[in-house]
Amino acid sequence: MLFSDSIRIQRIGRELKKSAKALDSGPSRKKYASSIDVARLAGVSQSAVSRTFTEGASVSAKTREKVMKAADELGYGPSIIPKIMLTHKSSLIAIVSGGLYNPFYAGVVEKLSHAVQKSGSNVMLFSVNHGEYIDEIIPDILSYRVDGIVSALSIVSAEAAERCAKMHTPVVLFNNKLSNEWVASICSDNVEGGRQIAALFLKRGARRFAYIGGKKGNLASEDRFAGYLSGLMQNGISDVAMAYGDFRHDEAFIAAKKLLSSRKPPDAIFCANDLMAIGAMEAVKALGLSVPDDVLVAGFDDIPAAAWPSFDLTTVRQDGDAMIGRAMDQLARMVDGEHLAGNSLHLIQAPLVERGSTAREPRKAE
Repeated sequence: MLFSDSIRIQRIGRELKKSAKALDSGPSRKKYASSIDVARLAGVSQSAVSRTFTEGASVSAKTREKVMKAADELGYGPSIIPKIMLTHKSSLIAIVSGGLYNPFYAGVVEKLSHAVQKSGSNVMLFSVNHGEYIDEIIPDILSYRVDGIVSALSIVSAEAAERCAKMHTPVVLFNNKLSNEWVASICSDNVEGGRQIAALFLKRGARRFAYIGGKKGNLASEDRFAGYLSGLMQNGISDVAMAYGDFRHDEAFIAAKKLLSSRKPPDAIFCANDLMAIGAMEAVKALGLSVPDDVLVAGFDDIPAAAWPSFDLTTVRQDGDAMIGRAMDQLARMVDGEHLAGNSLHLIQAPLVERGSTAREPRKAE
C-alpha cells in the first residue's frame, strides 16, 4: 500500500466517525419523550406522571392538568411494557391473513379489526401467502406478548398451536380445524353447503358434474367437495371431474376451459369460492357457451360481486358477522383462562343463495 493511500484511508475513516457521531446526536435521530421529561416540564414528580396514566390511580385535577399539558407538548405516550408486566395482558390481538385478495376474507379482517378495537384491545396485522403455514412468524407474534391470535385463510400446524398453548396464548381459526384446548375453530358448514349445491344441480337436470377446488389439502375446499360428492352419490352419481384453481379467478378460468374442452364436458360446475366461479363463468362464455343454458355454475362465499347483474351467481353464503361474533366470544373466554377441551369446533350455518347462474328449466333425461 502506498503512503498516500494510507493517509487517504485514515482521513476517510475520521470523516465516517464524524458523520456517525453527528447522526447519533443530530435531529435525525428520533428520541421518545420519557416520563422523566414530562415530570420535569410539568414540575411534578415522576410518580405523579405514572399515576396520571394509570387507570383508577389517585391524582389531583390540578396535577393531572399539568401532566396532560406537558405530555401533549412533548408527544408523550406511556409504554405498554409496564402494563404487560403488571397485568400479564397486552390488549393486543394478532390477526394473520393469507388471502386479502378474496373479498370475503378482506371483509372479515376489516370487521374483525373493528370488533377487536371495540372490545378495548388493539390489532396487530400479519400477512402470509394464502395456504401457507404461519409457523415461521409465530415466534415474532408471540414476542409481542399478544393476548390472542386469529388466523384467517392461513394454516396453523399442531406444533405451532402447542407452542402457543405453552404461552397460554389462545388461537382462533377460520375455516380450519385443530384439536387443542387453546384453539377454537370457527367454520361455515362447508359440507352442508356442498350438499345444497348438488341438490340444486340435480333439480335443474344436470347430468355431467365438475368441481374446481382451491388447493389440494385445503380443509374448507375438501369439505365442500365432500358434501357435493355425498349429495350426488345419494342419487347414484359418483363421476365428478376435478380441477384446482388455487382459489383465484385466473387459475379457475384456465381450469374451467380445460374441463369444458374435454371429451365429456360438464354441464354443471361447482367452485370452492366465488372468485373461481366467476372465472369459470367467463370461461364458459369464452367458449361460446351460455350460463345457465349450457352450463350451470355455482360458487361459495357470497361476495358482493356475486350479486352484480353481470354475474348473478348462485352461491353459498358464509355468514361473516356470525363467524366474527363467535370468534370474539371464544377469544374472550380463552383470554380469561377458559379451556375449550371437547368444545372447540363451531359450525355456522351457510345458506344457499339462488341466482341466475343456475336458473334454467330442468332438462328431460336423455
